[in-house]
Amino acid sequence: MKLSTFSLALMAGLFAHASVAGTLSLGAGVLVTPSPYKSGQDRVYPAPIINYDSDSFYVHSLTAGYYLWNDDSNKLSAMVFYSPLHYDPSDSDSLAMKSLDKRRSTLMAGIAYQHEEEWGKIRAALAGDTLNNSNGATADLAYLYTFHVGDFSVTPGLGVNWSSENQNQYYYGISRAESLRSGLSKYDADESWSPYVELAANYSINKEWNAFFSGRYTRLDSEVKDSPMVDKSYAGMLISGVTYTF
Repeated sequence: MKLSTFSLALMAGLFAHASVAGTLSLGAGVLVTPSPYKSGQDRVYPAPIINYDSDSFYVHSLTAGYYLWNDDSNKLSAMVFYSPLHYDPSDSDSLAMKSLDKRRSTLMAGIAYQHEEEWGKIRAALAGDTLNNSNGATADLAYLYTFHVGDFSVTPGLGVNWSSENQNQYYYGISRAESLRSGLSKYDADESWSPYVELAANYSINKEWNAFFSGRYTRLDSEVKDSPMVDKSYAGMLISGVTYTF
């Protein structure tokens, strides 16, 4: 899967608000992800959904956290999540891209904070690679506002994602050895700031069943899109499905 580091973890959180403290929601969905890499293939994946929230900890699909502060307006947590961002040379149709090294997915850990008022929600997170794959870090800051119409809710949001130099170099940089093998230009990536827009929609079918849709469009920073590995100026994701609350 070629996803930005926070995408799946944070997008899962967009519809996790349908759960209340101490409840468990299970579901299934479909995930669509366009690949930013040259000759990469856009993919459609099944997406199992697991949401659990208590006063002390939570699980939101690929993310788990322990609350350090949890009240009606503020939620501060120590969290870990699986980042599925990776590059597999065998997935490419290009001989040059097949000559590059593999970039592996990893486990990220850090701090997440959310503040909610009548005027909307501020969401922030900072995390770093724990498996020494990229030795990089990422951060995310967003503003969201939810509109309610009966059993239907829509949450648009605006945000920005920051990736450190190490993060970008690992996933988008090209070493001298790779350049000699592939014929692609050597590339050293710096840190990046990529703005995005997102939209989450939920429909409460009944007390137990909920249908959801989430989408995000990210405008890639020049440090990413100028990489010889990349042939798009954007990244995106769509996920839709249903959940059942016990």
